[in-house]
Amino acid sequence: MNTKNENKNNKKTWIQYGIFAIVAITLYATGLHTEVIGFAQRGLLATGLMNPDVEEIAQVRNYENNEDKASMANLTKADLNLKLIDAEGKTRSLEEFKGKVIFLNFWATWCPPCIAEMPSIDKLHEEMGDEIAFVMLSFDDDFEKAKAFDKRKGYDLPIYAPASNLPTMLQSSALPTTYVIDADGNLALTHTGMADYSDPEFKEFLNTLE
Repeated sequence: MNTKNENKNNKKTWIQYGIFAIVAITLYATGLHTEVIGFAQRGLLATGLMNPDVEEIAQVRNYENNEDKASMANLTKADLNLKLIDAEGKTRSLEEFKGKVIFLNFWATWCPPCIAEMPSIDKLHEEMGDEIAFVMLSFDDDFEKAKAFDKRKGYDLPIYAPASNLPTMLQSSALPTTYVIDADGNLALTHTGMADYSDPEFKEFLNTLE
């Protein structure tokens, strides 16, 4: 009897493994595994543990702004020498956005953490898109994939592809990476990894950079 039960349980286990394997293969074959993993990672974003410490950054910047001109030199000027291709195929430049706060995000459709943080960026864009220049720089091999993803999700985010080499200070080995440049052209934030950018503290931080 015990042997029969064991065989039955083993058979059930193998069937379950088989189902999981088929689901996994299907997800990878269709490319949907990235979105499934990204969706799962949103739970981690909800904790706020992945967010940049904008309060500390703001304190440092306020200190430097209130010091003499020698201390002001500690603020790092961003290199805006970057050519971009927009969704319409037009060549643009990061320099065009000088004078506004720039939210520059490196992402790709095959990157689960990028997909995880995208809804928060979309929400931020809806609330602050008129005040902040959003540059969603896709690193997909095929830019059409990025445009199709944006359309399918209904985001309507300003997506671009690089049309020149990245400036040294904007080179990153990780996706996603986000840079925030203040209205005076200073690099205010570099954050590697995903974050919840719809967080009220982050929006307040952006307002201080105008």
